Amino acid sequence: MTHDRAGLRRIALRLEYSTIVWNVGEAGLTIALGIAAGSLALIGFGSDSIIEVFASGVVVWHLRPGHEQDHPGRTSRALWLVGVAFAVLAAALAVAGTRDLVTGRRPDESIWGAIYLVSVAIVMFGLGVAKRRIAQRLDSAPLRAEATMTVLDGVLALGTAIGLGLNIAVGWWWADPIAALLVALVAVNEARENFEESRGWAALDR
Repeated sequence: MTHDRAGLRRIALRLEYSTIVWNVGEAGLTIALGIAAGSLALIGFGSDSIIEVFASGVVVWHLRPGHEQDHPGRTSRALWLVGVAFAVLAAALAVAGTRDLVTGRRPDESIWGAIYLVSVAIVMFGLGVAKRRIAQRLDSAPLRAEATMTVLDGVLALGTAIGLGLNIAVGWWWADPIAALLVALVAVNEARENFEESRGWAALDR
């Protein structure tokens, strides 16, 4: 059983390292595409990828070999840090979405950016599902929480792509900020749940 858990942790770490590498590249490329197209939607999405890198780093810290991954205090800290990442993501999306709705800012047309974001969504959904399956087998709350953030990253990518596409096709400029606000609501709930679960693990450490 110990050997099986060690193998699952190695798989989980590989998935997290893959997520980090992808998101670092994603941030750089998406921000570059956004600057080239003058698209704040793309620049904002690339910036959000940095938050996902932080969350993945927390899970890597929690799963590192040679540490007591199942120690309540360690799990509590990991969940709290992932909760902070969700809260920061929610705040960033809420501010950006509200600003765009109030000002009526239209996302700039970027067909290549929209196509790229669809590919990002596919990759993020795949990574998120794989991490969730490993999290269930390991019964790892931090990994399970971060897997949800990875899926949300995919949802945000798809929502941004749809928003850009709708603006290009029919001029629905408000679709992108509405999608961002919906993801922000989900992120707020995830932050709350992570903070509550963190307090539960902290109580076990007393």
